[in-house]
Amino acid sequence: MAKKIAAGIALLGIVILAWYFFGQHISISWLDTQTTAQTATPDIKILSLSDIGKSKQEPIWICPMHPEIMQNHSGTCPICGMDLVQSKNPAAHNHDHGIHVDTASIQKLGVRLESVKKAPLSQEIRTYGNVIVDGDTLYNVHTKVDGWIKKLNINSVGQQIRKGQIIYEIYSPDLIAQQKEYLRFVVRRDQTLKTIGDISPLVENPYVMDLLQELSRERTKFLHKDIGIESVQQMEDSKQAIEVVKILAGQAGVVTQINAREGNFVTPSTTLFTLADVSKIWVDITLFPDQAGRVQNGDAVTIKTPDGQEIKTKLDFVNPLAENNKINARVTLDNTNLRLRPGSFVDVIIHAQPHEALVLPRSSVIHTGQGDWVILSRGEGHFLPVNIETGIESGDWIEVVDGLLEGAEVAVNGQFLLDAASSLQDAAQRMQESHKHQ
Repeated sequence: MAKKIAAGIALLGIVILAWYFFGQHISISWLDTQTTAQTATPDIKILSLSDIGKSKQEPIWICPMHPEIMQNHSGTCPICGMDLVQSKNPAAHNHDHGIHVDTASIQKLGVRLESVKKAPLSQEIRTYGNVIVDGDTLYNVHTKVDGWIKKLNINSVGQQIRKGQIIYEIYSPDLIAQQKEYLRFVVRRDQTLKTIGDISPLVENPYVMDLLQELSRERTKFLHKDIGIESVQQMEDSKQAIEVVKILAGQAGVVTQINAREGNFVTPSTTLFTLADVSKIWVDITLFPDQAGRVQNGDAVTIKTPDGQEIKTKLDFVNPLAENNKINARVTLDNTNLRLRPGSFVDVIIHAQPHEALVLPRSSVIHTGQGDWVILSRGEGHFLPVNIETGIESGDWIEVVDGLLEGAEVAVNGQFLLDAASSLQDAAQRMQESHKHQ
């Protein structure tokens, strides 16, 4: 007795819900295999095609792979595409997952159908990127001679260095010996010029020209050691070797690494500092494997800077190797105005190339904890909830990966009411089964 009372209360709740959703003229009914249905004329009837077949004494066509697909005429399955097979025993196919809505109720609900179709589908992949130094601009500073660093003018990572700036001072016995050798050339030049200049014009003397060329080559060797022209001129004027020589930066940049300190003994194989030109930077973009499969070199990219500005560029490189289940892609940007700082993060949108796909309007998909569902139209007011697998979304469209074929029609609005009606049918069916077992 208690079970009957509980069932009656549940049924009353279902009817109230139906009245709330569908208005004053809506009633819901189902077929009882032991009793006769009520004589009221419902706008929505929740029953299976097998019940329709029994009531009209009509044959039923079903899908061999998806027995929930049933209709009263031949055709193909909208899920797998197989030809429907006429059932020899319609009463044996008692599936109660579908609903039937008459024409008047379809108009009241404003149910609109849309076909699954093929269309070019593009995707905006939203991710993030890390601003890093352009690897092509990295410049390692090495000493050209063995020696001890006496003074260091580079003190911290991030320090801006100008070309020709004094970056350190070195004491090198080898360099002192080379200076003395050079000074011997200078002394010999001066003596030769004084001696020959009194005899004949210097321009016409081949010996003088060879001497000057040899002296120029020796001076160039010093300049190649990053010794400034001022130091060379000081040495020539004083005729004395400079013990602690000032070394100049051969290239401008920002210090990214310091490997030397004052007092260190260094050799040409030692990397003292690393500089980078930050007027050109890379944005290292992080992708997951499923995202990386949809992008390629040349795809348009939008970089959103921290100050809210957008930079349009193109994808330069997609790494074929993954690390920690992530794949890196890269773009190169001009950073002359130093808008982006290496080490910072930026928002990235990759505009992937469109591909041909089966698509549905996004409004037709019902997202649940058990997956994505659509309300499939089987014709003549019959609807069926179908589980589908979805892919990427773009604008108002969503990709159908599995579960429907091209040409299948689904409800794009009112589907939540139809889904609720289908749930009401399941509840009513359970109440009937409970009543039969009393």
